Amino acid sequence: MSAFMSAFASLVGSLADLLQPLFQTASTAAAIILFTALVRLAVHPLSRAAARGQKARTKLQPQIAALRKKHAKNPERMQKALMELHAAEKVSPFSGCLPSLLQMPAFFLLYHLFSSGSIGGEPNALLSHALLGAPLGGRWHDALADGGLLGPAGLVYLGLFAVVAAVATFNYHRTKRQMAANPVTPATGPDGTPVPGMGAMTKVMPLMSFLTLFSVAVVPLAAALYLVTSTTWTAVERAVLYRDAYRDTPAKEPAVAPVSPEAGIRRRRGGVRGAGPVREQGLAE
Repeated sequence: MSAFMSAFASLVGSLADLLQPLFQTASTAAAIILFTALVRLAVHPLSRAAARGQKARTKLQPQIAALRKKHAKNPERMQKALMELHAAEKVSPFSGCLPSLLQMPAFFLLYHLFSSGSIGGEPNALLSHALLGAPLGGRWHDALADGGLLGPAGLVYLGLFAVVAAVATFNYHRTKRQMAANPVTPATGPDGTPVPGMGAMTKVMPLMSFLTLFSVAVVPLAAALYLVTSTTWTAVERAVLYRDAYRDTPAKEPAVAPVSPEAGIRRRRGGVRGAGPVREQGLAE
């Protein structure tokens, strides 16, 4: 583990040296952002596959609802039928989890690297690097203790909080639109009643992005940079991959009151009578 962390520290240091002419003292922070972008680029094919899977699962909602209604009193048969449906349509119900799971090791590597005083038996030189006066190994409570909320380090965190809040608000509105356009069939129990807590979970889901604010406040600044960069990438990526998620459902046409045959005949006659003077006036002119 020590050798692995030393190799990872050397990678971050090499990226920082590469970016130093452009970013000067902020080169290590820029290296972390670049590293995050490279990780997200590596898992992007899986994100595209997850988007295709999500769209396929959305199209299966009517069939899923029918199976749950048909086997409401036999949960084992219902689960088997659902698995058979997903297998027949070649849709994995867990494909959306892979991109997030594969990013976790990279985040924990950064967290451990900037939380350790020594790497490979030597002092961790990366802890001396900073972003606009905020140490990359420090946390928000350190920034508040050194300069306060409006100190150099405090302002860095305020900037990160602002970015996360903007991204979370964007995700909230996008998720609400997507859920309104493609409502998911709620899970039901053996008696056909909704599973307790699922309704509350559906309401809370659009707010999950705001939890990143708490994470940014408690992890080292280097790990916070990873979270902010990855969260922003996710927002842009999902906006592109799911841009037609709420266009597939056709808009409801406005209801039209039925017209009786007599009213239709009177309307057509009125149109003909009304058009006559206009045509005659046009010919006269």
